[in-house]
Amino acid sequence: MSSDELIKQIKAVGWNFVRANGSHHIFEKSGEPSPIVIPHPRKDLAVGTFNKILKQAGLK
Repeated sequence: MSSDELIKQIKAVGWNFVRANGSHHIFEKSGEPSPIVIPHPRKDLAVGTFNKILKQAGLK
């Protein structure tokens, strides 16, 4: 899955873009203790990275 598709999914469940640091986009959600960092732009994310981000976002 590409980083664009993943960003659309986490935005749909309430995560907001806060800032970009180099090639990493950082998202935060009210009530969540830590932000989610997504490497962007990436055509294909590694399976482990993808699964970890989904778990942090509460989508898995």
